[in-house]
Amino acid sequence: MKNKIFFSLLIVSLATTFSSFHHKPVPKRQKTGIKTIIVDAGHGGRAIGAKGKYSYEKNVCLAIALKLGKMIEAEMPGVKVVYTRTTDVFVDNRYRAEMANEHKGDLYLAIHANSVRPLEHRKVVGYKKEVYYTGTGKKKKKHTRSVPKYKTYYSENPAYGTETYIWAADRTESKGEFVSERMSEDETDSTEYRPDLNDPEFKAKSLLWTKRFFDKSLMLANMVEEEFVKGGRHSRGVKQRNNEGIWILQATAMPSILIETGFVSNRKDEDYLNNKKGQEELASQVLKAIKRYKASFEKN
Repeated sequence: MKNKIFFSLLIVSLATTFSSFHHKPVPKRQKTGIKTIIVDAGHGGRAIGAKGKYSYEKNVCLAIALKLGKMIEAEMPGVKVVYTRTTDVFVDNRYRAEMANEHKGDLYLAIHANSVRPLEHRKVVGYKKEVYYTGTGKKKKKHTRSVPKYKTYYSENPAYGTETYIWAADRTESKGEFVSERMSEDETDSTEYRPDLNDPEFKAKSLLWTKRFFDKSLMLANMVEEEFVKGGRHSRGVKQRNNEGIWILQATAMPSILIETGFVSNRKDEDYLNNKKGQEELASQVLKAIKRYKASFEKN
């Protein structure tokens, strides 16, 4: 009987030792809803952005971003708003991304305004004589001919409306690097165990989170454009951006979107973007999209 008890205790002891020896603490990424939203007013200071007939993009961005931030604070209790700028100052994009990541944002919203070049036109205003030659040496002959004279003039480009960008799918690897770094920091904070960034299992988790961030970014971007349409705005849709402006979207380790609120190159849009009522409507529509986005995850 004593031998049976001894062997039973020995087996339990060995099992416990084996288990503790072979199992490292498994860090878990804890995400519970939306706690922090980064509101980024594009450009600022010497970076004026697009130029309209009478206004600069940097001022439009700041006005809408501040109104949006205040609405979030008022209507979404418990959600912290972090502004990349609140005055007309230059802020480097790297600092914007670092700020967003350091505050562990759950959403990154970049507010911008669009612009396109005027349309170029050419009109024949007359003709002129032009000299040309054929042949060479003794066979070279001089000729004249009439050629049209053109006048170049420009007209306003009719492009108008909103469009929202997400980081392009072909930048997944770059986005994943920032996501990995944030995951590593989050897991270190919660378990005091820093994972190996090159570990295949950790890389797999990172890719999974990156894919989720892409899907969430696309979902929010679609909701933003849907709310703009409900508010009577013309939507140019959701697009992926992999050139100008993409770095800030891929460098923020969270769902990230860039909202083009209108075209300052279009007089009607420019008037709307510089009007207090228009700014409030745009901010309110983005807020509605954020609430829908938040509710969709709480429901599931």
